[in-house]
Amino acid sequence: MERLRIATRKSPLALWQTEHVAARLRAAHPGLEVELLPLSTRGDEILDRSLAAIGGKGLFLKELELAMQRGEADCAVHSLKDVPMELEPGFVLPAILPRDDPADAFVSNAFDGLDALPRGARVGTSSLRRQAQLRAVRPDLRLLDLRGNVNTRLARLDAGDYDAIVLACAGLRRLGLEARIRARLAPPRWLPAPAQGAIAVECLDGDARTARLLAALDDAPTRRCVGAERAMNRALHGSCHVPVAAFAEEAGAGLRLSGLVGSAADGRAVRVEVAGDEPEALGREAARRLLEDGAGDLLGQAG
Repeated sequence: MERLRIATRKSPLALWQTEHVAARLRAAHPGLEVELLPLSTRGDEILDRSLAAIGGKGLFLKELELAMQRGEADCAVHSLKDVPMELEPGFVLPAILPRDDPADAFVSNAFDGLDALPRGARVGTSSLRRQAQLRAVRPDLRLLDLRGNVNTRLARLDAGDYDAIVLACAGLRRLGLEARIRARLAPPRWLPAPAQGAIAVECLDGDARTARLLAALDDAPTRRCVGAERAMNRALHGSCHVPVAAFAEEAGAGLRLSGLVGSAADGRAVRVEVAGDEPEALGREAARRLLEDGAGDLLGQAG
């Protein structure tokens, strides 16, 4: 019997996503035996500092990539928004699954949305992108760091540490916690992280057998949209150190891409909207226009 071993982080959301991929693979390839290899990553273990301070989102991938290189796993499942714009040499993404809700979620036990928060309310998020957009619409809020998995963050809200927190709708939906969403923070007013809501599967470049098995899960429309978003971020040299947001959707035969570079310090932001057919070129064009409109100053401030 053919076997596929999938490396995954141990968080409940990561395990849900990997079980989802495993179920899709078993359905696409009857008889395929799929095993999960749960691993702990530095990004999961260091929770007292922001991702920007400890080395970025790549910390969620490193141990999983090492497991593939050692021959312990054939592939790894990731939230695509956590995958660096440039993969480590020797790795590819043969499968990007259909995207779930890309929006952010406003979560609170007492308030229905951002506009309902009282002055000086405490909002938890460690994302510079979310902080920049919060500052733009509500400069009076107190923005406090919040790391950990989804259940840990919700527990801190429930304990009274925050008046509200901002999470990803997709993660809450996948964990059966959609009822916690009080309001969707959604395009066009609010932009998500590039590729938010999309699951990707990574394998070694040159592993034709694994790539063939994974290709059955690839969703072309999602790949095109997130490709434009990631191309914009790549052209801006974006990372978790920089508040960059992007959202692409199909528009007729082409794509429409909205992009934002903001300041987590004061809420200043530069926004663009561009349309085109080719994802990579569209992303580069959005980045060019953002820089032309002054985004370079904000990126410099963030760096």
